[in-house]
Amino acid sequence: MKFEPLGKLIPDYSRFFTVDEHNERSFELVKKYPKTVRISHEGTSRAGDKIPVLEIGNGSRHALLFGCPHPNEPIGAMMLDTLCNLLAGEEDLLKELDYTWHIVKVIDVDGTRLNEGWFDKKDSIESYAENFYRPPGYKQVEWTFPVQYKTLNFQSPLPETKLLMELIETYKPDFMYSLHNSGFGGAYYYISGDSPELYPHLHSIPKKFGVPLSLGEPEVPFFEHLAPAIFKLFSSKELYDHLAKHTDKDPAQILRMGAGSDEYAERICKTYSLVTEVPYFYDSRVEDQTELEITRRESLLANLKRQKDYLSLLESIMVKAGDFLDKDSPFFFPINEVLETGAESLKADENWIQSDEKLNRPATAAENFDNQNVSEFYRSLSLGMLRRLMQASREKFGSEDKILQASKEADLAFSNQIKLLNNNLNYKAIPIKNLVGIQLLTGLYTAKYVQENR
Repeated sequence: MKFEPLGKLIPDYSRFFTVDEHNERSFELVKKYPKTVRISHEGTSRAGDKIPVLEIGNGSRHALLFGCPHPNEPIGAMMLDTLCNLLAGEEDLLKELDYTWHIVKVIDVDGTRLNEGWFDKKDSIESYAENFYRPPGYKQVEWTFPVQYKTLNFQSPLPETKLLMELIETYKPDFMYSLHNSGFGGAYYYISGDSPELYPHLHSIPKKFGVPLSLGEPEVPFFEHLAPAIFKLFSSKELYDHLAKHTDKDPAQILRMGAGSDEYAERICKTYSLVTEVPYFYDSRVEDQTELEITRRESLLANLKRQKDYLSLLESIMVKAGDFLDKDSPFFFPINEVLETGAESLKADENWIQSDEKLNRPATAAENFDNQNVSEFYRSLSLGMLRRLMQASREKFGSEDKILQASKEADLAFSNQIKLLNNNLNYKAIPIKNLVGIQLLTGLYTAKYVQENR
């Protein structure tokens, strides 16, 4: 079965749905298709909100899919909204894929609510950054599965993570799809292992929806490339070993988090896992393979210097606020984590950059664009959270001079960062329908591959 025709059935979403809207649509689907769709479980978030788990079909295999594993990543929740309607309403699709589908549209309910301020202003980097929220690793659903490895001993899964653990242990899914997305760049993938039969689909699907592949710098240098823009999923143990190789500090003090969902599922039942990273914004330079006169090492070192300057700026503003920071605010924890671990993490990065002989080659335009421009996009997100922290602190402590001055400097830093991005990026916002289409078709073809090969 070719899944491409299903792309025409994707709604032309004008905005991202809120958590409440997703829940309403899920319960409406159960009422509409009571013989096919049901609520099988109901978890609870840290704040006490309900997390419904939809179950669709009665296939012999099990698939577990969950959206918003990071709360700033609502594309996957929209894809799951589409998929649920297709599975319930398209009988041929449900028969073609012999699965019982277990679907959580929004797994990090509390964090997603803190991002809803930009859900209806999706075309602006400034709106995205000023309403952005993402917790530190030890408060992320995706990175709080239990793990014990050398000095890393994380045994504090969040309630939302415990729900996923229960689903993995109960159903032992053959296929698992954690619905992540990037912020800026092109499309790329993480999969459980070398699967060359899938690669033509993974490479062609983004192009069908007008999105380039991401061919610049990988998120982490040691990732195993399986094919262009396709990487093998990595573990917390690999992150630990990379840090151990490049820093004298205990890696557990830098990581401060647990295992990922795929790592946990692999222990339980050898699940085949997929992550499809698609961006909200892109610039055509993300796939430019032109070789430049500077080396990749020089490009990386220039970005490293800017990151050091950026950390100094964050620290300076936080110090100015002094004791008038709202340390109970959700926006305090990610900023504080960056300041407590950032310097050692950068030392490890610098050691890798200086010692890896493979970095002597010329940098591609895509790699340099990542180092020079995309990195600045991601810095704007932390500055957005810093502003939100200052706002929370003003509300708590009133007109104290220290917090007012720190808040003023945070506003200026954010404004300058947005100007920098607008002056150096030729970005376009990608329609939600197109991003949903990429994640949908990739997921369906991967589910089919797993069904036929595992």
